[in-house]
Amino acid sequence: MHTISFHVNGEPQTVRVAATMTLLELLRDRLHLTGTKEGCGIGECGACTVLLNGAPVTACLILAVEADESTIETIEGETRNGQLSALQQAFIDAGAVQCGFCTPGMIMSARGLLRRNPEPTDEEIIEAIAGNLCRCTGYEAIIDAIRLAAAANRAREDDSLLDAAPPRDDEGAADG
Repeated sequence: MHTISFHVNGEPQTVRVAATMTLLELLRDRLHLTGTKEGCGIGECGACTVLLNGAPVTACLILAVEADESTIETIEGETRNGQLSALQQAFIDAGAVQCGFCTPGMIMSARGLLRRNPEPTDEEIIEAIAGNLCRCTGYEAIIDAIRLAAAANRAREDDSLLDAAPPRDDEGAADG
């Protein structure tokens, strides 16, 4: 057994894990963050995508011990104070959610992209979600959703320049 410490969705955690436990098992089974889905178990479907130190990874292929001293973000961290992030809302508005199984992984891949590049081209969006499979929506609605979220974030940033009040501490944490 190994003791590891990390932050998940902004909360510090210290847990003991077996050397063979995956990050996916840790998140779902031990921390009860079940938004991260197990699909294929071999890193091909993207259903288990989370952000590890800001980069999208397939949690089924990462050992929990590799997350020691890291920052992990899951789909549960997208919602703040009961409010959906602009990215989550964009998926709803664009009709990019059907069965919902792939949605958490898609959103986390999109979050990683939008942090790296707040104004991605369609080609960059396609590349960013290439490791995430969807069998329901097709990909056009998902691409539209990511495009819509990028535009919403730009509009919010433009509005904040006109706003005299300082931003709240929680603004931008989930949408940025």
